[in-house]
Order: sequence, then structure tokens, then C-alpha cells
Amino acid sequence: MSTAEEISTLLVANFGTDPLAIHPEVSLRHLQLDSLALEELRLLIEDRLRVDLDDVQLTSRDTVGQLVDAVRSRIAA
Repeated sequence: MSTAEEISTLLVANFGTDPLAIHPEVSLRHLQLDSLALEELRLLIEDRLRVDLDDVQLTSRDTVGQLVDAVRSRIAA
């Protein structure tokens, strides 16, 4: 499963996000993720993908694509 697919799965399973709403250009705010949900999502991604995202600052203005890119860059590091 790709990084984008893993993140989409987490969004659907843990936050009830409509899978059809998840696109790279969609903001996390549009997906109804507030700061608490973003922190929970960060922890879920760290656990599922075994990656350290402590220095990644997510905001609701970030897009799904930006999130995926940030996670991919940490996996590659």
C-alpha cells in the first residue's frame, strides 16, 4: 500500500472521512480536521508507518498532498 493509501485509510477508519473527498489538493480543514485531530492523525501515521514526525508541523491549511509529501520525506530519511 502506498503512503497516500495508508493515510487515506487512516482518515476513513479513524475520522469518518468520505473516501471520495480525499484528494492531494484538498486541505485538511476541508476534511474537518482540527488541531486535536491533526495531532491524533500524526500519532496514527507514526505508529502505522513506523516513522518519526515529531518535527513535522501540521496545520489545517495543509493539503493531503503536503501531508503525504512530508511523510514520504521522513520515510526516505
